[in-house]
Amino acid sequence: MEKSGHYPESARQWLATALGQALLAQESRIVEEAFDGIFGEQCLQLGLWGEPRTFMQHTRTQCSSLIDEAAAGAAPSAIGRLYRLPIADNSVDCVLLPHTLDYSDRPHEILREVDRVLTAHGHVVILGFKPGGLWGIRRLIRGAGMPPDAHHLVSDRRLKDWLKLLDFRLHTSLRYFFRWPLPGIRGSRSPSWENRGRSWWPEFAACYMLTAQKRVSTLTPVRPVWRRNPKVVAGLAEPTTRVSRIRFDQNS
Repeated sequence: MEKSGHYPESARQWLATALGQALLAQESRIVEEAFDGIFGEQCLQLGLWGEPRTFMQHTRTQCSSLIDEAAAGAAPSAIGRLYRLPIADNSVDCVLLPHTLDYSDRPHEILREVDRVLTAHGHVVILGFKPGGLWGIRRLIRGAGMPPDAHHLVSDRRLKDWLKLLDFRLHTSLRYFFRWPLPGIRGSRSPSWENRGRSWWPEFAACYMLTAQKRVSTLTPVRPVWRRNPKVVAGLAEPTTRVSRIRFDQNS
């Protein structure tokens, strides 16, 4: 498998097909919606999926960067291992993973790096291919339109569990792209078809998007329990210094 950056060359060639271009166009729209309301200084994309500005054109942050494992056609902002990012701790406000985990045998390490570089209450947006659904038949049909060499698919249900273990708060869970994974079949482009798929048969979707926010636990200092003065228990007689004077009857 020839590698050109994080994704294999076969995947890049597939993205140039009609089906691949349709997928990129839809993913650009849903990422734009996901970025709405996410502000800050820095947004980071891990892996060049499509063109450099396919997703980064929609960011609301002041700056945006892209890291890939090699320069493939377009030069990324930086080159490095995605499971060992050359980024300082707590320095990124939003991280985008466009099918990054689908092409990595170290998904846990990548997610831990995302958790490390995110600022307090930072966001992560993840795009992934569903292992099942209509596109699950890719192994049965030769030449199916599923991107080739995606050997590490993670279901959205499992990914939710991983994010919860990292103490992320899940915000959005969306399944999308209801088209046949066959060469030459583009399927319906109408938004109504996509909306019907999300409402009626979400299990048949080809892809999913998850958004989550990093949670930071604040430690509440425990004050030491100092020794207090003993309290008087109600119902007991209080001590007195008065002297009891008894008068005797002298005639007795």
